[in-house]
Amino acid sequence: MKGNEKLIDVLNSLLADELTAISQYMVHSEMCKNWGYEALHELIEKRAIDEMKHAEKLIGRVLFLEGVPVVSKLKRMTIGKDVQEQLQYDREAEVGAIQAYNDAIQLAGEVKDNVTKHLLEEILLDEDRHIDEMETLLDQIKQMGIQLFLSLQVKE
Repeated sequence: MKGNEKLIDVLNSLLADELTAISQYMVHSEMCKNWGYEALHELIEKRAIDEMKHAEKLIGRVLFLEGVPVVSKLKRMTIGKDVQEQLQYDREAEVGAIQAYNDAIQLAGEVKDNVTKHLLEEILLDEDRHIDEMETLLDQIKQMGIQLFLSLQVKE
């Protein structure tokens, strides 16, 4: 089914966001693992896997709409030098993703592609959950201090 070109372009932009997020989260995850924060490593790695699934869905939809998925473009990554900075950068990325998905959902509605709209709404729910997780972790750091927070991220 030939899809709307503008919507395909937006899906490819979202794909670039997801591929960038995967890379940023994997670097942050491995940094946490290297520092011995296994619980954070696992949480961030799981988020990266969620983003991989989003990328897979976007690729599938672009192909269905007879577009060409662009997997060679990444956007700017921001790698944090410590856990708190990582969480802040990751939160900023999710804020941008949520705005981009909301805009894409609106466009999909305007061009009457309700299947794409529904797919984007499903991904948006995951992104909303991701930002909630990050804000919870940042609140914990604020409430208990970074040292206590990090001590809870070490698994025996």
